[in-house]
Amino acid sequence: MSETPDLDRAYALETPADSVQLYADWAESYDHSFAQASGYILHLEVARHFALMGGFGPVLDVGAGTGLCGQALAARGIGPVDGTDISPQMLAEARTKGTYRHLFEGNLLEGLTIPVALYQGAVSSGTFTHGHVGPAGIDTVLDMVRPGGWIVLSVNAQHFQAAGFAAKMDESAGRITDLSQTEVAIYAPDSTGPHAQDTALLLAFRKA
Repeated sequence: MSETPDLDRAYALETPADSVQLYADWAESYDHSFAQASGYILHLEVARHFALMGGFGPVLDVGAGTGLCGQALAARGIGPVDGTDISPQMLAEARTKGTYRHLFEGNLLEGLTIPVALYQGAVSSGTFTHGHVGPAGIDTVLDMVRPGGWIVLSVNAQHFQAAGFAAKMDESAGRITDLSQTEVAIYAPDSTGPHAQDTALLLAFRKA
């Protein structure tokens, strides 16, 4: 089954099971009827910022979805890229792009079943936001990255304080260095709709 994505429905998710069901419904149509139709550019901003910070592979794309951020990294010559997501249907779409070295299912809130410190860097576009993964998932990302590796995560700016991300970054001070926050648009300038002006904070930091 494939449905036209509804961003408000995505923001209303409450459990990992809700996410699995929603993205099973969306997987086949996501790139066309959401990303292209809405002018979604956040994945491009994340990849650009990771490159700007000097990040390099191997990279873990957290919440890889249909593979948009992996494609953006590859376009900048960054790789190899592995990807993880809670939705097998979204990963099936990502697999068709031929961008990733390895794709696997994973729930950030339960930890990933792969060796720690396997990657030189990590990125995430659109996963750390209201109704999806909260700040606790940052610990899992840190576990996956080698000391000194760059991490660039997007967090919906509207929910940064209220959802506890600001407090989490303060709490993580002993595990990270070189933290910066950069506000970027989630959608292209000519986008329309109720969320067209939404922004995200790109959190860039190294694992200590």
